[in-house]
Amino acid sequence: MTHLTVREWDHVPIGEGSGRFTRVQANALHKSACAHPQARNDGTNILGFGRDRLIARQMVGVLAARGCSLEILPKIEPEASEESDVAAIRSRLVHMLDVALDLGLSEGGAAPLARQSETLLDILVRLFATRLLDEARRGLPRRYLACEDDLSALRGRLNVTRQFKINAVRPDRLACRFDELSPDTPLLQLMKAAVVFLEKHARSHETRRQLVELRHLLSDVTDIPTRALPWDRVQLDRSNRRWRSLLALAKLFLKKDWQATHHDALAGDGITLLFPMNDLFEAYVAALMRRALSPHGIEVVAQGGFARCLGEWVEGEDCRGAMFQTRPDIILRRNGRDLAIIDTKWKQLATGEAKHGVSQADVYQMMAYARLYSCRELMLLYPATPGASESPRQAFGIHGGRERLRIATIDVAHDKVVIESALGELALAMLPNNQLFAACTPEPALF
Repeated sequence: MTHLTVREWDHVPIGEGSGRFTRVQANALHKSACAHPQARNDGTNILGFGRDRLIARQMVGVLAARGCSLEILPKIEPEASEESDVAAIRSRLVHMLDVALDLGLSEGGAAPLARQSETLLDILVRLFATRLLDEARRGLPRRYLACEDDLSALRGRLNVTRQFKINAVRPDRLACRFDELSPDTPLLQLMKAAVVFLEKHARSHETRRQLVELRHLLSDVTDIPTRALPWDRVQLDRSNRRWRSLLALAKLFLKKDWQATHHDALAGDGITLLFPMNDLFEAYVAALMRRALSPHGIEVVAQGGFARCLGEWVEGEDCRGAMFQTRPDIILRRNGRDLAIIDTKWKQLATGEAKHGVSQADVYQMMAYARLYSCRELMLLYPATPGASESPRQAFGIHGGRERLRIATIDVAHDKVVIESALGELALAMLPNNQLFAACTPEPALF
């Protein structure tokens, strides 16, 4: 089994020798990328396939094929060649997933998150197995299930209809209806499905041992096919709410969302688990900003825009949009009123350029948001270069109007508390006159 690690936009050579994939392995990885649910066209949004190299794109995670796997890490650090640096980047990626997907990994026992010998997938599987085993040993959540059975003694209530139809000639058997306390709940059915799935693919001997033990502990739980898992019937309450993070992890492994877990014949003995960094960065920022602004009564809405930008032209009437729905990354809202719009971009700004490295297309997009949402406060948010002082937060005015477009950066290498505080400050600075409890009605944008 050949496993290599690379960062976004970096490449892995193809050929013979260490630190390379053979031509057969490279072809298999490329086919696996093409078969992935989130692949576009020929899979080049996941993995570029050159004559002598494989090029990682803006998807992070683990890509598996028969006999090989490729781990793609985000380009957080400008240079990271040492193993310790790679482990640190992997740990930061786990942290971003924890916050964005609400996995609850920081809740005790999750550190150290990354080991030099583990991939991202290894880490997540290990954390899931360890935590689930701890919870199972504490006691499985149970519920009363309605049961029917023919017994030698009465238990519960007599099923009169069944007794006369089935047991009329069996006076020694009683058709009983009763409630039995059972662990066979939708929640544990999901847990068992995740255990069975991961047991086939865990690389660590200790993790496999834990998964085998879990399968035995869950032996009384019904096996449910992945396609028929009862996601909608899971109920979390005070008695089982400590299982919330485990449910989120199981969903990560079993259910395709904006991230995608993928396994087919091309993967062989591995799982492909990939995350689009643009989406991950957006979800990460939205989650931390939501925590920071909650005390101020500001609603953080991710992907919540519904304004459409084009409609039928009618002479003498205002156009009503019917086509091309817009979806701003983040809207800051209070009492149903849009106060500010933030668009996140997972790319580092170039320094020393006249336009501050901001793309013209991004600016056009924000101008459209200002018009469609009657919003004066706009922001393009980028990741900062770790270890360097954050770039000046530049503000621009849109010609002919009163809209303000801010350019800001945030260092994802900082501690979560520091990032949350910084995002809160950025957001509050955008609010009209810092009026947190009453927003002024914005005037129509003039273009």
